[in-house]
Amino acid sequence: MTDQATDQAVDAVGRTGASSGSPGPFFGRQRELASLLADVERAGLDTIAGRKAPRARVLLIAGRPGSGRSALARQLVARLAGRYPGGVLRARLTEPGGRAVPTDETARELLDALGVAAPPGAAEDELSQLVRESLAGRGILLLLDDAADAEQVDALLPDDPDCLLVVAGSGPLTGIPGVRPCTVGGLDPKAAIELLTTFTGSVRITVDPQAAESVAEECAGQPAALVMVGGWLAARPQVSVSDATRQLRALPEDDEVPQSARPMSRAFRLVHGTLPTAAARLLRLLALAPAGIVDAQIASALGGCSPDEAHRALEGLVALGVLHREGPLYRVPGALEPLMRALSETHDKPAEVQLAWARMLERAVRQLQSCRAATEPEGSPARTAVESLPRPLRFPDAPAAAAGLALRRPGLRAAARLAVEDGGLDTLARRLVAALVRALAAHRGTDAAAGDLYLLHQLVLDVAERRELPREAAAALLNLGDLDAQTGRTEDALARYRAALDAGRTANDPYAICRAMESVGGAWQELGDWQRAADWYGRALAQRQTRGERADEARLYGRLGTAHTYAGRYGEALRCWRAAVAAYRRTGDLPSQARALSEAARVQEYAGRPEESLRTCREAVEWARQAGDVRLQAALRLRLADTLDRLGDPAAARLQRSGAERLLEAADETTEPGAGTGSPSAAAGGDGTGGARKAAGPERGAGGGGGAGAGTEGTGVARGAIGQGV
Repeated sequence: MTDQATDQAVDAVGRTGASSGSPGPFFGRQRELASLLADVERAGLDTIAGRKAPRARVLLIAGRPGSGRSALARQLVARLAGRYPGGVLRARLTEPGGRAVPTDETARELLDALGVAAPPGAAEDELSQLVRESLAGRGILLLLDDAADAEQVDALLPDDPDCLLVVAGSGPLTGIPGVRPCTVGGLDPKAAIELLTTFTGSVRITVDPQAAESVAEECAGQPAALVMVGGWLAARPQVSVSDATRQLRALPEDDEVPQSARPMSRAFRLVHGTLPTAAARLLRLLALAPAGIVDAQIASALGGCSPDEAHRALEGLVALGVLHREGPLYRVPGALEPLMRALSETHDKPAEVQLAWARMLERAVRQLQSCRAATEPEGSPARTAVESLPRPLRFPDAPAAAAGLALRRPGLRAAARLAVEDGGLDTLARRLVAALVRALAAHRGTDAAAGDLYLLHQLVLDVAERRELPREAAAALLNLGDLDAQTGRTEDALARYRAALDAGRTANDPYAICRAMESVGGAWQELGDWQRAADWYGRALAQRQTRGERADEARLYGRLGTAHTYAGRYGEALRCWRAAVAAYRRTGDLPSQARALSEAARVQEYAGRPEESLRTCREAVEWARQAGDVRLQAALRLRLADTLDRLGDPAAARLQRSGAERLLEAADETTEPGAGTGSPSAAAGGDGTGGARKAAGPERGAGGGGGAGAGTEGTGVARGAIGQGV
């Protein structure tokens, strides 16, 4: 792999704006590429021994930042993509600032690309295992760029020999067996001159070939440095190549930069030093871009200019090779971010940098507010509020807002994380997190966005604990507990709810206290401890009664009735359901009153009082009729039919079922196309089992999680228990 005439390559992303998915013009490195392609075909030790390989083959392209390792990896993937029916997945394992992306974040992105739901709050091992399971059998080519270490790679290595893993990084993948390494260095003079020619044209190279060789020598053949010098020459058609050499040599050495990175540092300082003042300042401030992702709005906020001016400046930086275009967005090269940050520390006052950071966060908050408002109807307060925003910050409709949110979601998540970690703008950080939570919930739904919401609520909790804000801490803990409960981590949810109760008491927040008590009860119910569940429901009920919250009082009577039913205390359960009926009657909620009566009838049946159960169920049907809820009537009549069957009156049961069918047919005729018809059994009560449950008693495990659901702003109530639907 040392043929200096043929084994060099670079993808001129600085000039062509090639994205990570589409390689640009390719130079040299043909021998290395051929070797990598041959490695794909070469039989491994397992195959020679007659065994099937247990895991995917790993190809490593190793080189320093700026060496063109990612360009070679993209070219290899483009050549191989057709062989893998599952397609190509890509992930970047190191952010421009040098932060190694945690495996759980990478796993969530890969699962999202595969269309696999990732449990919110799941541990790193669980998520990486889910990735490996999801990749198995798909025949996928996985590209992991900028790998920081072997642990990042090994966690995502598919357990499928029909997959291929291509890794670009700096060093060896120690501990991963069977890795095929390919090391890349700088370009040889011939390849370097070919690259320069794409920027300068052939004439300037032909008239002074020695100068071109000198430029290649000054750049040590590093593709990133050559692209920047080439972009600098392309922007100055009257300047000779020898002038570039002289200016590079005139730049002083930066002793704080490693020896291997100095050629790239000199090329970057050459470009930066000849930029107009505003463009140079913007280039330095791009180091603040979260995850290195930039668009015209971010650049406008950082540079304090209009979006149009920012867009022109970004395009100019792309032409100079110091910024990469990736579709509608731009990305800061990871190799250049430390150089940008170092120059910013030298040229920019800390207060100016802080102001630019605050402007960027404020711009993101306004965009997210506009994004969420796009889901509201015309004339709504939210839509009216964003009309005063500048046009570039507004979205024309909900689909455009959803597309913009999806495109910028990784950068927005990174912005929220960095704002919280910074600690200097906590109020703005909290506003950003809240706006992102609302936008994600509005466009993706709380279930689809649960993974993101979990991370964001954790950020809120971090700020609340640091700033000693118990009210905000209680809200974050409740939401985290809800998400834990949804994914079956009931004991974790219980701990969250207890902590939320303590925080609510510290803040003297009655809402948080009541909600936490109810959620603690729901968690104990899910764990099968009916006595503790009833105790906590009773505490929450007393709080609601003190505050005169009638609807919540009625619901809690129902949850108490559920707990007592599971525990076999039918007398207590019946009293609670009757109290729920009375409470709903006072609030005028007829459908809920009918459902509560239905649950009371069920308890009477469990208690061995079928005649009373029959009368109560008929009363429930009448209240459902008065409420005008046709589907609820049908569901209750089906339950009534089951009761009649058990009482030995099949003729009356058939009449009730026939009536239920007619009601459902009438409801179907009035249902709009595509609106869905719902489930009659689910309408009858919170457990969704209708009258099919045996008279022997309630089934264990029918209750759901004790949490409040993934309420995005601390709203909502505990859900999931049988009968809770009332």
